[in-house]
Amino acid sequence: MSTDLFHSIISNLGSFVLVVLFFGGSIFVHELGHFWAARRRGVHVERFSIGFGPKIVSWRGKDGVEYRLSWLPIGGYVALPQLADMGVIEGESTTDPKALPPISYLTKIIVFAAGAIMNLVFAFVLACIVWLVGEPTSAELNSTTVAEVKQELTDSQGKLVPSPAFQAGLQPGDVIEKIDGKEVRTFEEIVERVSLGTGWTSDEVRKTVFTINRNGRMMELVMHPILSGPENTRRVGFSPVSKLVLGQISAGSLAERAGLQIDDRIIEADGKPTLTFEMLVNALNAKTPEKIPLTVLRKGERKTLLFPNPTQNANDRSGITLQSGIVYLHPTPLVQLVNHAGEIFTVLGSLLDRKSDVGISHLSGPIGIARSFFALAKEGMPFALWFGVLLNVNLAILNLLPVPVLDGGHMLFATIARLRGKALPINFVMTTQSVFLVLLFSMIIYVSVFDVRRIVRDVQSDRAEAAAPAK
Repeated sequence: MSTDLFHSIISNLGSFVLVVLFFGGSIFVHELGHFWAARRRGVHVERFSIGFGPKIVSWRGKDGVEYRLSWLPIGGYVALPQLADMGVIEGESTTDPKALPPISYLTKIIVFAAGAIMNLVFAFVLACIVWLVGEPTSAELNSTTVAEVKQELTDSQGKLVPSPAFQAGLQPGDVIEKIDGKEVRTFEEIVERVSLGTGWTSDEVRKTVFTINRNGRMMELVMHPILSGPENTRRVGFSPVSKLVLGQISAGSLAERAGLQIDDRIIEADGKPTLTFEMLVNALNAKTPEKIPLTVLRKGERKTLLFPNPTQNANDRSGITLQSGIVYLHPTPLVQLVNHAGEIFTVLGSLLDRKSDVGISHLSGPIGIARSFFALAKEGMPFALWFGVLLNVNLAILNLLPVPVLDGGHMLFATIARLRGKALPINFVMTTQSVFLVLLFSMIIYVSVFDVRRIVRDVQSDRAEAAAPAK
């Protein structure tokens, strides 16, 4: 077995363990909240299951509760026959609920809310660790300064059209302060605000207002985003400033011959600023017989080196590998939770707004979530911790939505029963839960289809990139 293969196996195994630890742990913590609250409030607990469907393994504890691990790893449940008849999902109960004492409204609310509360507690604990070790963020995505404005974009029909940013007059060096009146701090937030935007003009043209700082002068630019990219989301067409710092130089490469060194920051190529990696590539691939002057910052000093033209010999390689450009921020735990919650509510708002271009197909199901988690886990523990905070805040908020079969739906039914002074008809409750259960699983299957499509598309893209001739 080669060393590279061995390291690859170990890396993937470690990532898999992190996914199981955080993803499975988040589900376990949620159900533990229900279990603990039920036991504290004197509610009969029939079963504690991680996963749905047929059991893989189960055992009965001394407390009389059946503990099991089930085949469908998309959640879990605590069977509480006194609170809700969920036989369709959880299996038939061996205990007659009528033989058990009635449960108060307050107890129902506490038990149903306990799962989300435990997820928030877990998220807070993880956020404290992130606060200490740092939240990993791309140096490029951490900028709101415009580096390059694309003149054209490919729209959803595959046609090249003028980019909205170019048409609106956005310029390199502009600092974006707000999108549609809301402050933005990173390029990631800019992309999110634009793609989730719901603005339209009176003549049915998409609209987004950029507030920018241009040389100390605040001004507003009205842009008309187009649907573009693999997901057909709103885009305007610009890139942020990124630091091009050398992380590795191949032996015998053009970079080594030019005298480049690790930690050199490339700031100019052929006399022009290099604000993005694409600008650097274009400059190095220029059709000129002359050597290309590169200006770098080396320990704070500017140096100009002559880079051999890579087009003169197809066998030559540039040998340039940039550093990852990851910076570590230290937001407080509360700020992390508030930011993640704000993102979730923004997405939910766009999904429910008919003026938005975001649909259910843009969401990720269990496959997409696990894939994203796995990819981040391969980057290291800080990335997994960050995703763990996001995942638990998501679980808490989504489970509290007033949708039947979710915790919020149970709380809604309990509240309605409280207000009307008597329990809701059991047939109504069971029918409603069954309908929404079918809808929920149908949605999971639907978004999973798009998750698989994304995986296939990315694999094909990676293969095409690998097959392309090196420059």
